[in-house]
Amino acid sequence: MLGPLLGCIAVLLLLSTLIARIRLRWWWIRSFEFPRLQIALLAGVCALASWMLLEPGKWRMASTGLSLLTLLIQLRYIIPWTRLWPVQVKSTHEAPSNQKITLLIANVLTPNRQADKLLSMIEQYQPDIVLTLESDQWWQDQLDQALEDKWPNSVKIPLDNLYGMHMYSRLTLSETEVKWLIQDDIPSIRTYVTLESGDRIRLYALHPRPPAPSESEKSLWRDAELLLVGKEIHRHPSATLVAGDLNDVAWSRTTQRFCRISGMLDPRRGRGMFSTFHANYPVLRWPLDHVFVSEHFTLDSMQRLDAFGSDHFPILATLCYRPTRQNEHETPEASQEERQEASETIEKGKTETQQT
Repeated sequence: MLGPLLGCIAVLLLLSTLIARIRLRWWWIRSFEFPRLQIALLAGVCALASWMLLEPGKWRMASTGLSLLTLLIQLRYIIPWTRLWPVQVKSTHEAPSNQKITLLIANVLTPNRQADKLLSMIEQYQPDIVLTLESDQWWQDQLDQALEDKWPNSVKIPLDNLYGMHMYSRLTLSETEVKWLIQDDIPSIRTYVTLESGDRIRLYALHPRPPAPSESEKSLWRDAELLLVGKEIHRHPSATLVAGDLNDVAWSRTTQRFCRISGMLDPRRGRGMFSTFHANYPVLRWPLDHVFVSEHFTLDSMQRLDAFGSDHFPILATLCYRPTRQNEHETPEASQEERQEASETIEKGKTETQQT
């Protein structure tokens, strides 16, 4: 019975891998893009068990072969987010401190009331900008009381629908806009930040709706929002940061297309996954909270901070504005076909109504 059991497991793991390659946006199909690391680990265990525990024969060969095939396919996606891959964003080395910017991004989980833990981390790390997602009026009250003196520049969007957003900055913000890009209940922020050096950079804060049974039957509206921002960045190239909970993993088809459309770089590539969700389940974690940078930046440091009662870990990243080093980066580029498909996705996202 062990042979058929391991064979069935190997087939199921391969099927779950192939389903993720289907170019449909239904949430249950797109969900298979998330646990690639977990599927790879299970495939490795299944291959090892099949080789060691089964007698030579068809079951051993089939189970081991299918498991290794699954493992190889999954590794193709996730290896760039390990130290086995070259870094995509160069390290800062020595640079003037007035050209650096530190961001702390935290999805707070609206019903979470452990604000003191998050505020303690903010006080400890002293980021230039604090971005919170899922923050409602209660969270705004806690953040205002603790941050308004040292982080006087702010953008506040308290909402009770899990898509509230707050930004607190010690640096000057200008030309700030709150936008409702694709859906009228999902906000985003676009602003310019003036560094201590006097240089101005552009910052987008995003939190699109995820493809999930309780949220959205398809990934269309998430995909459209990311691609819309990507197209705007491409049309108006300048030093840019994109931060937030994108409700998508770093290696997904949509996030990778966003990077090619926009020309943005991922500082995690070659350094690690920095998986931020789910904070309560160590075996079910993947990178949902992101910081993307244009070629004008290098990375000083990046780390995942401690849990504070939310289902997400916070991310802390220090970046350095180094336009003189932008030629050191290999900027991703989209094909004309990808740009056309992105435009079609955006138009469809704006016109198609989500089922409730």
